[in-house]
Amino acid sequence: MSDSLPQGDCVFCAIVQRVQPAAIVYEDDLTVAFLDITAVMDGHTLVIPKRHAADIWQITAEDAAAVMATVHRMAARIHDVLVPDGLTLFQANKGAGWQDVFHLHVHLVPRTAGDHLQRPWKADPMPLEQLATTRDRLTLVRGKQQHSH
Repeated sequence: MSDSLPQGDCVFCAIVQRVQPAAIVYEDDLTVAFLDITAVMDGHTLVIPKRHAADIWQITAEDAAAVMATVHRMAARIHDVLVPDGLTLFQANKGAGWQDVFHLHVHLVPRTAGDHLQRPWKADPMPLEQLATTRDRLTLVRGKQQHSH
C-alpha cells in the first residue's frame, strides 16, 4: 500500500486516484468497479462511488443511484461472461453491520450451486401483527419522514 493514501488513508479513494493499484473492470464519471483482492469467488467485484462516502448514510442520492446503475451493469457483464448459477449482492454499513473498509461499496459475488458460501443467518417468518409497531415508525408519507422518537 502507498504511504500517501488520500481521504484519511482510504484505500478505495487511493484506487480512484490511481495511487493504489487495482484490477479495474469498469469506470464512469461517478463510479469504479474492480475485482476484490480478497475475493471469495472468481469474479467477486466491488463497485464504489468515486466521491468518498463512508456508508449508506453519507452517500448522496446521486452517487447512490450511480453505484446501483454500475452494479446493474456489472451484474449483466458477470452473467454474460462468467455464467454463474446465481449472484449475491452485499453492502455493509459500520462495524456492527460488518463493514471493514469505510468507503461505501457493493460486493457482487458470482455463485455456483453448492459453493462454499453460506447464509449468515436463518430467517423464520413472523406474523404481520408483530411488525406493526416498526412498520408505523418507518412508514414514509409522500417522501416525508415522520419524527417520532
